[in-house]
Amino acid sequence: MENFFKKYLKGDTIVWTVFFILCIFSIIELYSASSTLAFKAASHTAPIVQHFSYLALGAVLAYVVHLVPYRYIRIFAYLGLLISILLLIYVLLKGQDTNDASRWIKLFGIQFQPSEPAKLSLIVVIADFISRIRANPADENRNFWIIMAIAGVVCGLIFLENFSTAAILGLTIYFMMFIGRISWKKLASILAVGVILLVIGYGMVKAIPEEKMPDMFHRAYTWVARIDRSAGENDKDKYVINDENLQVQHGRIAVARGGLFGVFPGNSVQRDFLPHAFDDFIFSIIIEEMGLLGAIFIMFLYMVLLFRTGQIATVCKSTFPAMLVTGLGLLITLQATVNMFVGSGFGLVTGQPLPLISRGGTSIMINGIYFGIILGVIREIKAEKEKKIKQKDQVSQPVEEAEEEEYVLDIEEIG
Repeated sequence: MENFFKKYLKGDTIVWTVFFILCIFSIIELYSASSTLAFKAASHTAPIVQHFSYLALGAVLAYVVHLVPYRYIRIFAYLGLLISILLLIYVLLKGQDTNDASRWIKLFGIQFQPSEPAKLSLIVVIADFISRIRANPADENRNFWIIMAIAGVVCGLIFLENFSTAAILGLTIYFMMFIGRISWKKLASILAVGVILLVIGYGMVKAIPEEKMPDMFHRAYTWVARIDRSAGENDKDKYVINDENLQVQHGRIAVARGGLFGVFPGNSVQRDFLPHAFDDFIFSIIIEEMGLLGAIFIMFLYMVLLFRTGQIATVCKSTFPAMLVTGLGLLITLQATVNMFVGSGFGLVTGQPLPLISRGGTSIMINGIYFGIILGVIREIKAEKEKKIKQKDQVSQPVEEAEEEEYVLDIEEIG
């Protein structure tokens, strides 16, 4: 197996292993959780075949991208960011509504979320500017404000339709700046301004009726309602199921049924009651079918990925690849954490998919690219190390040959 990875899959064996195990879990659990999709499609196999094709495409993308030098990713990220911003503006104006949110656009018959490529492009660009700050500390103020401007525009556009995605992306960038040793005063200022804006926004939503607020802020009322409902929930509410708490309650029932070992794949009951058992609440189905032990194993996989990206970052000789793998590792892990909190009944419903496990073509393909970039960085590190070893051997070989010739001459002279 190790020889297979070395020969065909460059990069890191551990990261590849995490990738494939998550894909296997995805196939098993989605086949079980997609009963409602199978009913609508009048086919038991149609949903899983489609999902498998997305996973296969994600694996192909991971393989192709991990062969691309990260310097090219650095260059094309700026073009990708510009296109993503234009698409985010377009989706606000003419996006397709799904679950009361205009997050989707359709181009050439393909429906996708512009926020996904926007996240990738932004992480790469932020990593580039942090590397510039580390290379030239004298320009920290200028590059810091450029980071704030770019992140503010992208996160702001995403925020208008998807608060949780904007929050996860913003938190990832904040951690990247913290790890990149940006001034603690600047980081404290960001935190303070963020809290103030959230408090002001919450107050405005409570004070201004929804019909008087511009349409672009309509999602704010959904989030405030969720916060109020969660904060005002009492013990009696936990035993009542209505339209407002349907997903949360059935998610809790799934967790309760799972116990330690679960009811085993294919035996879920709550998959037939959860409207989004195959994406937002896939972790609830995992707990129900595989129990607490299965859930802990999934958490362990994401933790391994996070720690492994941290290890990769420490061996990078320049700041850009170190910040790039750190940012992508954080983004994947934070999104997974949010989904698992919601699926376990401890968080507000966010609509965040579980990376590589939840259903969704755009999400799977983008996560494949994330893994590909991480693997590409470690591939280049290993290639550079092997190159230096070969150069060292080539330098030492003539010396050894010269010493051998001198030894032969000495013997001949003695003879």
